[in-house]
Amino acid sequence: MSKLLFRLRHVPEDEASEVRDLLESHEIEYFETSAGLFGISFPAIWVRRDRQFETARRLIDEYQAQRRERIRSQYRQAQEQGNARTAFDFFRENPARFLGSIAMAALVLYFSVRLFFSF
Repeated sequence: MSKLLFRLRHVPEDEASEVRDLLESHEIEYFETSAGLFGISFPAIWVRRDRQFETARRLIDEYQAQRRERIRSQYRQAQEQGNARTAFDFFRENPARFLGSIAMAALVLYFSVRLFFSF
């Protein structure tokens, strides 16, 4: 029976591709489910054989630990060089979107706490 190995929702394409390559290089049989046409399905990578699940899980865990350290190292290096992206960079790139996001967050916050303050 198939087992869920790796959820793909909100996963960068490079990470998903590296996970696929990792599984293929270790000859682990897997299949993918997509988010579907409307994005409401469950995108994931599933292992076909139960006996391969533990090996695959261990490989994924090791890969993610290495990736986490690599990404953190790149971010620290970008900070030291002054190239790390900040909130101001996002604002400069697209001020309307940035301000719209802030406005939407404020609106959600307002409607969330309005009921409590009306008592």
